[in-house]
Formats: sequence, C-alpha cells, structure tokens
Amino acid sequence: MTAPTYPPVGAEPQAVDAAPQGRFRTLFGAGIGNTLEWYDWSVYAIFAPFFAKQFFVGGDATSSLLSTLAVFAVGFFMRPIGGFVFGWLADRYGRRSAMTSSMLLMAGGSVLIGIAPTHSTVGLLAGVILVVARLMQGLAHGGEIAASYTYVAEIAPRERRGLWSTSLYVSVTAGIVLASLIGAASSSLFGEEALRNWAWRLPFLVGGLLGLVGLYLRRTLKETRAFEESTTGASRRTARELLGGLAKNKVSVARILGLSCGVTVVYYTWAVGISGFAISGKGVGATGGLWASVLANLFFMCTLPLWGKLSDRFGRKPIFITYGVAFLVLTFPLTAALNDSAVRLGILMAVALFFLGAFVGIMPAYFAELFPTDVRASGVGVPYSFIVALFGGTGPYLLTWLHVRHLDWVFALYMVVLVTIGLVTTLLTPETKGRDLT
Repeated sequence: MTAPTYPPVGAEPQAVDAAPQGRFRTLFGAGIGNTLEWYDWSVYAIFAPFFAKQFFVGGDATSSLLSTLAVFAVGFFMRPIGGFVFGWLADRYGRRSAMTSSMLLMAGGSVLIGIAPTHSTVGLLAGVILVVARLMQGLAHGGEIAASYTYVAEIAPRERRGLWSTSLYVSVTAGIVLASLIGAASSSLFGEEALRNWAWRLPFLVGGLLGLVGLYLRRTLKETRAFEESTTGASRRTARELLGGLAKNKVSVARILGLSCGVTVVYYTWAVGISGFAISGKGVGATGGLWASVLANLFFMCTLPLWGKLSDRFGRKPIFITYGVAFLVLTFPLTAALNDSAVRLGILMAVALFFLGAFVGIMPAYFAELFPTDVRASGVGVPYSFIVALFGGTGPYLLTWLHVRHLDWVFALYMVVLVTIGLVTTLLTPETKGRDLT
C-alpha cells in the first residue's frame, strides 16, 4: 500500500470564532444536533423490549425481541452509504449543510416509527414500515458521523483538539441519557403495561419535535475555516474524484477499519444495548434497569473530558492503548458478573464506560488527523460507518442470541478478539497529536 497523504505541518489555523463565547456557541450548536440524532437512534434499542410484540407477532417474547433487534441491525447497513453520500456533500458543499440534512432525515425516521401502525392493524406491513424508518435513520447516522466528527476537529484549537473532540461523545451520551431518562420516567409514571401498549411511542414523537430545535441551531453554525480556505478544490470535487482521494489515502482508511471494529461492539453493547438485554435476558426490572443506564451514562459524560486532556498532553496512542488493555482484562469478568440486579448493572456499566471513554472520547480527533481536508469527512465517515454496520448493529442481537443458548462466553471471546485487532492497529498507527488540519 502507498503511504497516506497527511495534512502539512505549519501554522495553526484559527477556529471558527476566537472568542470563548463564540467557541461555546459553535460547540453547543454542533453538539445539540448530535444529541438529538443519537437520542433518536438510541431510543429504538432502549425501547425494543417494550414494542417488539407490537410489530412481530408469533412465538415468545424473546423471538419478537430478536426480530426487532434484527431490524435495528438492518438500519446499520445504510450507514456506509450515508457516510459516503453525506461525506461527499460535506467535502463538496461544506460540513454544516451535511449535518443539517442528516438531522432532518433522522428526525423524519423517528416520527415514522412513532406513528407507525402495529401488526394488529396492518399485518406484515407494520414490520416493513419499521424497516423503512430504520433505513432512513441509518442513512442519516452515517452522514452525521462523517460531518460532525470533521466539523468539531476542524474548529478546535490544535493544542486542545482532543479535549474538544470529547464534546461529541458528551453530546452523544446526552442523547442516550435523554432516551433512558424518558424511558425510566415513562415506566415510573405509566407502568410497564402502558409502555408495551402505547407509551413506547412517546419517545419517538418527542425526538421528531426536538429535531426542529436542532435544525434551527445547526442552521446558525458557521462553516469551518479549514474547509473554506482549502486550496485542494474540495468544494468542487466530483464523486469520482472523491473515490480517487480515498484511494490515495487507503492506508488511513485501513487504519480506521482496524481501530473501529472492537470499540464498535464494546460501545453498542455497554452504552446502548446492555439495559435492554438485562431487562429481557437477565430479569432486571424495567424501571431499575433504565435508571441504572441513566446514572452510568451520566458518569460516562463526566469522565470523557479527562481522556481528552490526557491525549492532548501525552498523545492519542497511549490513551487508545489504555482502552485496549483494559477491555482485554475486563471483558470476561464484566460479562460474567451481570445478573438480575439493577444496582450491579449500573456499576458494571460505569466501569465499562469509563475505559470505553479512553477510545471514543478522542476518536473524532484521532480519525480526523489522519486525513487531508479535501477527503476528511468521507475518509472518516465511510470506513467507520462500514465497520459499525458489520459489528455495531449486530452486537445486541448476537449477545441476546448467544445468551438464549447459554453461550455468553462466546460473545465475550468475540469481543476480546476484536479489541485485540484494534490494539494491534493502534500500535501500527503513527501519533497525530499536534498535526495541523489544513
């Protein structure tokens, strides 16, 4: 493979707005949209145990849940397409327009699920509508990753890019917390029976309405200076030229593939799907399980900036290595310790999410630093979305399927193998701290 093309080292470009108030406003505008998109995405996984039998009738509750999780996985296979389409839009027309468009599509998919007829009303068509909505959301989410990772990395000061990049997963986690919080509150207010009958629709409808707020905030964002001042013709790139640019940087593309496979399974297991699995597979009470998820993710949000600061001081690689070693050691104990206790679920989630933050917190900065401006959004979005499609959406399904067959240890081994691949890739990837994004 030929060596990848890296951004030149030189004078640091200024952020979109040098004033602290301007920086906060820009980060908040990018983050709130990310929060709303991840809220819409995560609410499906969290509420799947409640609405599964509304769309898939026949067999027991576990069979219905597996069918619903399969639809969850199907949505992921649109993400590489979304990464390419919206990545191309971001590299051709700008990061802001791609982020706005992807959020509109995500909100539309959420509303469609919220108003979708059930199997008792339209039969098999109910499942088809659910699949269409998930495909819309998968397309949008692939675009969100391509545009938002690039946007925040490009507006950040070079010496604090790791810290600023953690704002993305703070906002991502805020979306997950919001979804869990609404679920826990709904369970407390309406009861599990109401959640299974009709109250599961409320979080999806709320997501659609909140999308309007996010749309307004993102429309006021400024374009990044790195994009506007690019001399590579990024704003005029055709799709063919973009493919050529990705081929030129194929080593960096391969690195993202290797880095992402393990963390994707870890993230979608411990940050997104574990509460639903614990409720349906381990006997954890719905209310207790959802509140455990809320508290663990709040802890996760608070610890993310720590990893960003450490990466800005010591480099990206040592922090990635910390994550990898931690999950090689902890994966089997964490999996084996899960039982029907909501308290234990919360503690195990907190431990897993703390070390997970060492990777995902600085991932946007590290990935963006591997590519030049003209293909940065596509270079980040396409390979990462491809890996998430293969390993992310299938994670909760595979965990549930193996648990039914009393093979939880196989899933733990699967996770360890993928984490090992990511750790080896990290060792083979150069340090990028301090690299200019021009």
